[in-house]
Amino acid sequence: MPRLGSAPRWAAAAGRWGCRLLVLLLLVPGPGGASEITFELPDNAKQCFYEDITQGTKCTLEFQVITGGHYDVDCRLEDPDGNVLYKEMKKQYDSYTFTASKNGTYKFCFSNEFSTFTHKTVYFDFQVGEDPPLFPSENRVSALTQMESACVSIHEALKSVIDYQTHFRLREAQGRSRAEDLNTRVAYWSVGEALILLVVSIGQVFLLKSFFSDKRTTTTRVGS
Repeated sequence: MPRLGSAPRWAAAAGRWGCRLLVLLLLVPGPGGASEITFELPDNAKQCFYEDITQGTKCTLEFQVITGGHYDVDCRLEDPDGNVLYKEMKKQYDSYTFTASKNGTYKFCFSNEFSTFTHKTVYFDFQVGEDPPLFPSENRVSALTQMESACVSIHEALKSVIDYQTHFRLREAQGRSRAEDLNTRVAYWSVGEALILLVVSIGQVFLLKSFFSDKRTTTTRVGS
């Protein structure tokens, strides 16, 4: 149970958490049609995603393999009629922008079927349309005020910050995965070297021992 003397500390902590919550709310994107997912793709597996898109909407698909194998994956994008809009094999990362030619459900799939034992971790960002403006232009007679223009500039800057943060988080995760993989290989190599040195040392000891061991021969006399 908190003491009464700790009330200022609780108030200060609440204030700090309130500021952090406000920053998080500012960094969360608005109600745009963006899907950002990181998932694990097992070996010999295929994962598909579906999105309903209206005609004339501009969309962007961006993906990157974070961990696993050679950091590559197959990607395929189809329209509602099954026509292939985008297809790439064994790509580490890529970005594709298109405009929907018809209404319907679009499908994009990531495949790891060419890998027999390596799991992959894939990140993708599928943006549908553009974010609505902060200050809609309809029913407006005057131009944006200086405060509104500053808010728009801050909003665009925060979007750029979010993009940069996502990019560097992916690079950090990929670098950490490679470092852990390298560390594991070095550890196995060190254990192998230690075992080889142990076996060679024991062999040398027995070899040197065989050089200095007394070899006694027995002779028998044949009586006349």
